[in-house]
Amino acid sequence: MAGLFSARNLKRRRKKFRWNSRAQKKKLLKLWKLDPFEGAPLAKAIVLKKKGVEQKQPHSGIIKAVRCQLLKNGIQVTAFVPGDGAIKHIDEHDEVLLEGLGASQGGAVGSMHGIKYRVIAVNGVALSEILKGKKEKPKGA
Repeated sequence: MAGLFSARNLKRRRKKFRWNSRAQKKKLLKLWKLDPFEGAPLAKAIVLKKKGVEQKQPHSGIIKAVRCQLLKNGIQVTAFVPGDGAIKHIDEHDEVLLEGLGASQGGAVGSMHGIKYRVIAVNGVALSEILKGKKEKPKGA
């Protein structure tokens, strides 16, 4: 089949079977653009409100989260605030830096219902630094 003059056929066949690859299909259809971050690893957002989200079964408890609006495209997302008492350091209209939770196919992790993002910085200061007491959150952002 792969003879001396078969380049055209090989090329055509490769083009056809490329669609069988999930990654290639995602690339060709530009599905990464449907993601609120538009393929970026991090995104800045403005906090609209703080909220508690109930966990999925069999766990019980309230996950501290914030509803924020991305600066780059205005899409609203819910982000998890990690750490003990970390939610106290975040106020409405603060600028936060978000990252994905790193779950398979960009979905929610564990017992968190529909939460796909995590807060890593508030007003340009890392949340971990604020929690350790090494730095203070700047006042007017």
